Amino acid sequence: MNRLLLTVALTVMVGGAFYVTPTVAQLSPTTKKAASVEITQGPEIERADSYLTIVRWTTNNPGGSPQHYGVVHYGTNPNDLSQTAKSPIRLNPSHSDTVFRVRIDGLKSKTTYYYTVDSMEANGTGDGVKSTVKRFTTR
Repeated sequence: MNRLLLTVALTVMVGGAFYVTPTVAQLSPTTKKAASVEITQGPEIERADSYLTIVRWTTNNPGGSPQHYGVVHYGTNPNDLSQTAKSPIRLNPSHSDTVFRVRIDGLKSKTTYYYTVDSMEANGTGDGVKSTVKRFTTR
């Protein structure tokens, strides 16, 4: 009986030493934050359908935590961009630029919308970049 318990205990200890939690193994390290983040391309609309609109823009790599969000503030009044859409992105520390793509669902057809874009870390800390107000019309 003692031998069986010893065998089970050794199996658990040795197996535990080789077990790695998959999410921990895939985490990227935090990188140095950029001194300033600027939009280098866009923002622009990839498609503008009522059921699916995609906004894309490029910035220099903001650094910081690897998990970021592209954020679009939008509405039908350029002075009231109170609706928000955001999409997650994982930064690649070896790339100098980051392309953000945000999906907006459920818009009205043949309607003009106004929007701005920005980005933030997963903890909600903004990257300090914001576009001017742009507009698009859904099909």
